[in-house]
Amino acid sequence: MAVRKSKRSRKQPSRYHLSSYHRFPEVKGKVVSLVEVDDSARAINIMFEDDTILGFDIDSSHVLFPELSDRNKGNWKSMKKWRPIYSPISMVKW
Repeated sequence: MAVRKSKRSRKQPSRYHLSSYHRFPEVKGKVVSLVEVDDSARAINIMFEDDTILGFDIDSSHVLFPELSDRNKGNWKSMKKWRPIYSPISMVKW
């Protein structure tokens, strides 16, 4: 019996994974007049010629992963892990 050769799709995989990127179709076609970054790096504003603004407020947070380990003989052996500890965000939640 002859072995079938599978055909590869000529369609290229998408460069952008949809779950990794957020799109803002409401601003498509608008003309950018100015882009600002806050001195404290807490906001990015994209201003358009029609006097609208797309703004991004930036807030960082920290996650701690507590773990007790034994380092006997130079190797780290995990003895106990606790739940992650999340720092609160400083901004108001929407």
